[in-house]
Amino acid sequence: MKRITAITCWSLATTFMTGCTFDATFPQEAEALGEAESQLVVSNALNPNALNPNALNPNALSPSALQLIQDPGSSGDLSRQLLRYTVSCALNPTQSFSFSWTDAFGVVHSETYSGLLGLAVGWANNRLSTSGAEWVSACLASRVNWYGATVIISSRGPTAHLSTTSEERAGYPAIEGAFFGNLFTSTPAIYSCHNLTNVDNSRSQQRDCAAGHVNPDGSVSSCGMLQILGSCSDYCSSIDASRGYYPSCFTSSDHLGTPISAVVTTALP
Repeated sequence: MKRITAITCWSLATTFMTGCTFDATFPQEAEALGEAESQLVVSNALNPNALNPNALNPNALSPSALQLIQDPGSSGDLSRQLLRYTVSCALNPTQSFSFSWTDAFGVVHSETYSGLLGLAVGWANNRLSTSGAEWVSACLASRVNWYGATVIISSRGPTAHLSTTSEERAGYPAIEGAFFGNLFTSTPAIYSCHNLTNVDNSRSQQRDCAAGHVNPDGSVSSCGMLQILGSCSDYCSSIDASRGYYPSCFTSSDHLGTPISAVVTTALP
């Protein structure tokens, strides 16, 4: 097994933390294939309040972002959770991101977050591209959970990194909805739409964020900054039935503007 470790950190590393280590480990081919076959069925429990654009930057770490990551309190907990999910979305299983932070009692905590989906592996060494920013944003949005509960979902989309097997599609047949947008711009925005047929199924499995959380008074709340558009049939191109995802979506129901292809479609059992 060959390991390459960069001594200095830039791009993804400087987006979140100084004094970090980025590891790229290249396993044997058999190991890589085994990981690739199972990497698309992922867990989600990202707190809606953690989806904070102030902690995200495609190139350099801002003072406010650094402060959030190093905060020993609840804000720091949320920022580190966001970092963990961002690494999981952006990097692949051969890559990891290590850093340390100090709690209120002066105890240093060393942590390592591993990649999973590999939607922006180049971010480890270069500035995050617009396409990469959109894919990572969509991935993060798809993994937000109103309850902070871990629910296994099938993540799909028009990219080789999110291709699925027929077995996975059979095991996760209920298309929940789609997520898209960009959290890395000066005016960050992220959207969700839902499959009307499966809204009840999603909510029964503690997945509320595509359609919104129903409050005791009957009103519907969005998950943090996620903007709920409505039915995916109104905002997205027709679903690719053979692959189980929406190929592209729009932010308006009249489909004005350029279609967004960096769309993460989620499915449940």
